[in-house]
Amino acid sequence: MKLYFAPNTCSLASHIVLEELGLPHQAVKVNNQTKRTADGEDHLTINPKGHVAALVRDDGEVITEAPVILQYLESLKPGAGLAPPAGSLERWRLLERLNFIGSELHPKVALLFNRDWPEAVLQGAREKLFKRVDYLENTLDSQQPFDLSGAYLFAVLGWFKLVGLELSQWPRLHAWHQATAQRPAVERALAAQTA
Repeated sequence: MKLYFAPNTCSLASHIVLEELGLPHQAVKVNNQTKRTADGEDHLTINPKGHVAALVRDDGEVITEAPVILQYLESLKPGAGLAPPAGSLERWRLLERLNFIGSELHPKVALLFNRDWPEAVLQGAREKLFKRVDYLENTLDSQQPFDLSGAYLFAVLGWFKLVGLELSQWPRLHAWHQATAQRPAVERALAAQTA
């Protein structure tokens, strides 16, 4: 498999899960501005949407969109502890968390990267984001095992500093993020993405 990634994007979540599961893969860096890979390919021929992550299976099929890639990877090693069994209530709760991160956190933090938006738009995005993060702060279960949603949440919370936000405003999330950064698979994924 090949994972097409760019540093400081949601592709980090897929990279973490690949490492957690010990799945053999090749990581290919993409320049998000030029849409060229480190080895000179046009990323748009791999993923016409132009985004990362993109996962190319050994048969050449391409899977995109972070929550879908995460679930696909887990399906290769079910029972590895990154997702509850399909059909269980716990699995539906995992899907709720993945969708919450993908629809309520990811786009709101991503909007803050664009400094060309009027300050009123950015302030509105921050206010909405803070309500979502407050919800997470108040509902975070520190006893919950690390799962697919944890990989995605780790990646998105990592963007806070890049957009001028301090995660330390939410002590439980901040502590969770720091603890998660110590996981060997997270360390390996971060090292590969910054190499």
